[in-house]
Amino acid sequence: MSFTQRSIQGTSDRVDVLVIGGGPAGAWAAIGAAARGARVQLRDKGFCGTSGAAAPSGNSVWYVDDAPGKRAAAKASRYDLGGQLAEHAWMDRVLAQTWDNIQQLRDWGYPFPLDTNGLVRGESLQGPEYMRLMRKAVKAAGVQIRDHSPALELLTNARGEVCGAAGIERQKSASWAVEAGAVILATGGCAFLSKALGCNVLTGDGYLLGAEVGAEFSGMEFSNAYGLGPAFASVTKSLFYRWATFYDAHGQAIEGAGSAKGRGIIAQRLQHGPVYACLDQADAQIANWMRHAQPNFFVPFDRLGIDPFTQRFPVTLRLEGTVRGTGGLNITTEDCATNIPGLYAAGDAATRELICGGFTGGGSHNAAWAMSSGLWAGAGAADRALQERGQARRQLYGAGTVALQAGDSHIFDAQQATRLVQEEVFPFEKNWFRRADRLAASLERLDTLWTHLRSSQAIHSPDSLLRAREAAAMTLTARLMYRSALARTESRGMARRADYTAPDPAQRHRLISHGLDDISLRPQAVQDTAAAAIAPAELASLAGSTLARIAA
Repeated sequence: MSFTQRSIQGTSDRVDVLVIGGGPAGAWAAIGAAARGARVQLRDKGFCGTSGAAAPSGNSVWYVDDAPGKRAAAKASRYDLGGQLAEHAWMDRVLAQTWDNIQQLRDWGYPFPLDTNGLVRGESLQGPEYMRLMRKAVKAAGVQIRDHSPALELLTNARGEVCGAAGIERQKSASWAVEAGAVILATGGCAFLSKALGCNVLTGDGYLLGAEVGAEFSGMEFSNAYGLGPAFASVTKSLFYRWATFYDAHGQAIEGAGSAKGRGIIAQRLQHGPVYACLDQADAQIANWMRHAQPNFFVPFDRLGIDPFTQRFPVTLRLEGTVRGTGGLNITTEDCATNIPGLYAAGDAATRELICGGFTGGGSHNAAWAMSSGLWAGAGAADRALQERGQARRQLYGAGTVALQAGDSHIFDAQQATRLVQEEVFPFEKNWFRRADRLAASLERLDTLWTHLRSSQAIHSPDSLLRAREAAAMTLTARLMYRSALARTESRGMARRADYTAPDPAQRHRLISHGLDDISLRPQAVQDTAAAAIAPAELASLAGSTLARIAA
């Protein structure tokens, strides 16, 4: 089945910049675009301020002051761990921009604690307070927020430039289409509906939207991140397990399970039986700090009457894919543009290899990247859009493919498709302990599923369309992941290969992937140049009375 170009008859809105996604990256992008004087609309799959991985969690932040040696040490701490794929210029930019953004959050009223010198301790953000404040900031900047409005496809003009998007308003069971001078994908990563906290809206939607217009990806092999957590809960915040002892079903301590290679040891043990943990290495002072630092970590324990400091509890590993991974849409410019004119990417929807290579532990770098890339993408998208403001309306075309075009007689079964994808990406023996024969076998099944899905007829109700597009996005994401993983015949960062256990110096490059039906790959060299002096995106036009209302 071949996909055909579909004309879009009329749009409900016309703005300068359309932001798709309402997490930290989307919120900062909207503010960055508004700061340039653009008319901005933000559309979120859920409710901007409460949906996504950051909102319900405690978030560490890669926040380092510029005291001599501190930022150099911060860069070095992850450089080798990430396979030496990060770039110094991008790391320097993000460290500088994150510092500025944290000060902005303080000015908006975020209640940061202070150190003994009266300086902000900005290494951590409580998700509920952070995102509540960001929603207020977005609204104060004059941005239109449209909640519960997932995007189903991007819109392009006759030249293939991205000029808007279309989707559904779930609460109204209605469709929407917006023309825009530029679009920012801030849709987050893909956790494959693994039930990790805050991740059930993160199904790789932006990857599918981008791929359908020809966008490239980078680092999709760095996608087998599993979050450690209680088997009976969705919380996968793993910092506190530094103070844990892990046990087998017989109560014997599992040697090495709490070490740097502990996840691999736990994954191996879980294939043969249960694994238990107890935070029995934390003293009273540490336990008290834990309760205050991440209160939601303890909610499931308190509900079940379990004291995690004295009682053993079963643990599991939940796939968080590209949410804690580093792959995503490839960034081609300093303002986070993709290779497709009019399309920008920010946060987990974009690659984070530029600042952490092939490894990230979750918050930290990802949180800093969301702030920084969001602001830069907003400014870049606004600058492009403002150059086109006042132009006559264009003929727009829907770029959507799977489930949005007429298919054969078989009906698109989103639930079955999701289950089939999960069967390929959840098991440790396929995704954690990767090997050429297993990757190839999974790809054969995923490619067959993709071929079936793209010729299936979707039921055109809003919820059915959304679920079908989610299933298609997860299928594409898995194919991009495994195609890239098969091509990287070494172990680097989190891209571990059981059949190639050492890094190969000749493969110190990024892998750029591209395509829908046929996925191609090419290497891209890592730039080792030192950072240039790059001015951060300005927030000056938002200063004063507009932002003062946020803290009021």
